[in-house]
Amino acid sequence: MTALRTISASKITETIARLCISANIDADEGIRNAICRARTTETSVPAAGALDMIIENMQVAKDEKMPLCQDTGMVIVFVEIGQGVFVEGSLEAAIHEGVRQGYRDGYFRASVVRDPIFRENTRDNTPAIIHYSIVSGSSMKITVMPKGFGSENKSALKMLNPSDGADGVEKFVLDTVRVAGSSPCPPIVVGIGVGGTMEKAALLSKQALLQDMLEQNTDEYWANFERSLLRKINELCIGASGFKGTTTALGVRILTFPTHIAGLPVAVNIGCHVSRHKTAVIL
Repeated sequence: MTALRTISASKITETIARLCISANIDADEGIRNAICRARTTETSVPAAGALDMIIENMQVAKDEKMPLCQDTGMVIVFVEIGQGVFVEGSLEAAIHEGVRQGYRDGYFRASVVRDPIFRENTRDNTPAIIHYSIVSGSSMKITVMPKGFGSENKSALKMLNPSDGADGVEKFVLDTVRVAGSSPCPPIVVGIGVGGTMEKAALLSKQALLQDMLEQNTDEYWANFERSLLRKINELCIGASGFKGTTTALGVRILTFPTHIAGLPVAVNIGCHVSRHKTAVIL
């Protein structure tokens, strides 16, 4: 039997804190490249100007160690735990403490309220939303995603009928983006979850935002579906910062899961133009 690898709670806290700071000040390379590529093809003068400002803002944020956006979001943490890992201490407490330290040390806005109705601010941006998965191996992979609510509020879920098929999925996605308009700070990224159950589709749509926007889906059918949706979303001409133009979305990624014979759950999670996330592996 292979010996367990011990990872201390303090190491997890340190990693989470670092990822929170990095995600909020340093744009993901894939997002940065997608925006720069969109700038080279943008034909609308106002939209091109908006893209220039977005690119400049990304550079200033990185150089000055300042937030990419004043809404530093609610933190979602994805944790892949190897079966050969033993955590010394409380894993969940370590994650929350990492968020607390990261937002304190980064001087980021505390945006979380303790109760959804009474709205008392927790003052340290905790608790985080945590998703765990158990995988093979003896390491731990942690992804931190600060999700602003300008985009989160424009996300949607619908339980379609199986007879709605691909056309129904497409219509729901396009309707969701059209209603969102300029509110989620386009150019957006569009994560789509299809299948599973209500909560599984929603989780898939959020995980889809972690995919590289410039990569192609490994499934040919869904790769073509993504390309078609991206073209039709951009034909809505909402454009960068709502200034019309050719770039409403930087990318569309779809994740799927088996579902019930009577169901076709579809979720659309919209990410703003910074669509922040950072990953680290603790060996």
